[in-house]
Amino acid sequence: MDIERKHAELIDLFVKQAAVLDGPALAGLVLEVTSHPSLFAFSEILSVPNLAKLEGTQYSSSLDVLRLFAYGTWGDYRSNAGSLPALSPDQVRKLKQLSVLTLAETNKVLRYNQLMQELDVSNVRELEDFLINECMYAGIVRGKLDQLRTCFEVQFAAGRDLRPEQLNNMIQTLSNWLDTSDNLLYLIQEKIKWADTMSEATKKHRKEIEDKVEEVKKSLKADMDLRGHEDMFSEHGGLMDYEEDRIRPKRRRQPMP
Repeated sequence: MDIERKHAELIDLFVKQAAVLDGPALAGLVLEVTSHPSLFAFSEILSVPNLAKLEGTQYSSSLDVLRLFAYGTWGDYRSNAGSLPALSPDQVRKLKQLSVLTLAETNKVLRYNQLMQELDVSNVRELEDFLINECMYAGIVRGKLDQLRTCFEVQFAAGRDLRPEQLNNMIQTLSNWLDTSDNLLYLIQEKIKWADTMSEATKKHRKEIEDKVEEVKKSLKADMDLRGHEDMFSEHGGLMDYEEDRIRPKRRRQPMP
């Protein structure tokens, strides 16, 4: 977050400067912006109205350079070097860094031979040194150098400025993502409702079972109590019959005449 804050502050500084400069001073600012070691986004600066005023003037090439750094690559510069001013070593390094970011946008496994061709590097040692010292240490990419497979596996790459013609595709991509997120959120909410319903049903079923168990317990207890009373009365009745038989006077037989 601290790096992002400093980057935003740097862009804001250059935007404010570009808003009050013109002619050769503005061309000098473009050189400073495209050489700065910590700046990798240029569209906000490019959108300053004063920059558009360079079109058609003797300083129009500075505007072309700024557009190149916003959207182009080292390969684009080599293809159009005849119509562009010579770049300083710092600008060359910056444009090659930006070229790596462009490649990483579409492929997370960058082959050494592809990188060497795009960056105009003659050997693997030079390429790996550039990726480590100028890209990974700069914080614009993270990844793994695989010497066995001769490739660079990209784990993270900073984003570049969007070309104007890319905005519609980006808006459509974000719109599709939003629709997918809304659908996923709806499905999650439905799952939560289903889980809540099942939980209530489970609780209700458990309560019914517990109530039935209690009823059975009460029924068994009542039946046991009733059986106990019946046994007691039966025992008492037997004693009473015995006592009655014992105390009842026995009849003597009358002698026969």
